[in-house]
Amino acid sequence: MKTLVIIPSRLSATRLPGKPLLKINNISIISHVYKRATEANIGEVIVAAEDQEIIDDVKKNGGNAILTRKNHKTGTDRIYEAFKKLDLNNVDLIMNLQGDEPNIDIEDIINLNTQMQNSKANIGTLASIISDNKMLDNENVVKVITEVILETNNFPKALNFKRKINEIKNNIYHHLGIYCYSVQALENFVNLQQSENEIKNRLEQLRALDNQQTINVALANSSPIGVDTMEDYLAIKKIMEYK
Repeated sequence: MKTLVIIPSRLSATRLPGKPLLKINNISIISHVYKRATEANIGEVIVAAEDQEIIDDVKKNGGNAILTRKNHKTGTDRIYEAFKKLDLNNVDLIMNLQGDEPNIDIEDIINLNTQMQNSKANIGTLASIISDNKMLDNENVVKVITEVILETNNFPKALNFKRKINEIKNNIYHHLGIYCYSVQALENFVNLQQSENEIKNRLEQLRALDNQQTINVALANSSPIGVDTMEDYLAIKKIMEYK
């Protein structure tokens, strides 16, 4: 089975405009993510961006990128446009990597791809152990509830995704925003209307569950730091530059 990795990216993030081009070790965040994806060596990697500056930066750093429309509601819609533009016939799986997680674990990318290849699942994602119960209350940390306990080699279904959880229960994990779709599942997903649940909770994965599309979850080694604020950027810059 052949996998294509697409990384959606845009400069107009509300909380930290221009973040894909912020530099760590003189390389932009988006180019760091691209490098991690290529090092995972699971298939061709493309950045799908709405800004020419991102395209230019990725290409300057030796990567591949494609320009997409500006009016997409979600990153999934953006990767689907890129996939259609590329016009590739022999792709089985499409992985959607977040463009703002420059320290994502390469082994986690490989693991999700392997689980998808072995299970013939429609949609797969990653989650990590919650190390601090304060995360349950933090709306910026998305939680996933799985049908059974996550282990290194299993790939259970997600029952729900929540921003806030009021009580500690079993099988609650920190959801990481990386997805892998079969081509058919991606096409089905982007053709669905946004669900009320999705809009209310600002979680596009709820659109899949609301329409009986199953999402399977693999256990990640670690939680990458997503860059949403200037504080996040300075923290991850310090970690990556210190190494």
